[in-house]
Amino acid sequence: MPTRRALIKTAAAAGLVAPFAGFSLNAARAQGDPLFRFGIIADPQYAPFPPKPGGTRFYANSLWKLTDAIDTLNKQDLRFVATLGDIIDRHWDSFGDVLPLYDTLRHDRFFVLGNHDFEVGQDYLRSVVRTVGMSKAYYDFAGGGYRFIVLDGNDVSLFAPPNGDPRLEIAAERLARLKEAGAENAQSWNGSLSDEQFAWLGDTLDKAKLAGERVIVLSHYPVYPKNMHNLWDSERIVELLTSHDHVVAFFNGHNHAGNYGEIGGKHFVNFRGMVETPAETAYSVVEIHEDRIEVIGFGREQSRSLKIAARGT
Repeated sequence: MPTRRALIKTAAAAGLVAPFAGFSLNAARAQGDPLFRFGIIADPQYAPFPPKPGGTRFYANSLWKLTDAIDTLNKQDLRFVATLGDIIDRHWDSFGDVLPLYDTLRHDRFFVLGNHDFEVGQDYLRSVVRTVGMSKAYYDFAGGGYRFIVLDGNDVSLFAPPNGDPRLEIAAERLARLKEAGAENAQSWNGSLSDEQFAWLGDTLDKAKLAGERVIVLSHYPVYPKNMHNLWDSERIVELLTSHDHVVAFFNGHNHAGNYGEIGGKHFVNFRGMVETPAETAYSVVEIHEDRIEVIGFGREQSRSLKIAARGT
């Protein structure tokens, strides 16, 4: 059984990296191919347990699905692979089974954390972020004319902050208000951004605009269309994102069925959960072109062609 120290040591090598080092945007444009490509995995949600009653969430099967996905992605020319949360379903020791699979990935990898990644018990809550090789649960990185913004929807929630953290009280108040209003996303397994993180999001959007970068946001939780899985503060996030013409897309997991919405040329793509079926996988390769995004789905993931709106339109 892996120890906490061993897990941290194993994952430390996967710390935040520079996936666009040596990348030339002008050279990519000259070749006429996609500007760059990256992989997306959503909700492996591994645990060594039988499926959820009712025939969904085949937790243990995600080990071989991840292995197959990584084998395929390793054969692709990608800048990075991002996992959109719920790496595990529960229990600290599950990280010891999943993280070594990611060590076989030849591409740089980025994690977004989901609600199930924090079902590890109070003793381990403070260790989740660094165990998967992250210095902070929300962060950004840039390359290829884009800035990728990774959100932490567990920031203000009932399950991620440890006992005694003031965010727990804020989370309880936010959830109570939503329940009183009859909101469908008033669910204890959702979360929200702290005001500090929301301000950081605005500042990072401004930084990207000044740099002439387009923006893709990576999140575990959806924000649009309205859905029971959405972040508690989805409305203020959508309002902020849609007020910036350089925001192109919002990618998330959490809702295993998948979903899609569009506002003013900005695409909100909910990728389907890998854990959901016994034998069929779900992951994607995303191609960024000058005028569009091509999502190439594998298994039950849907392929899409998403037009990139011109700025100011």
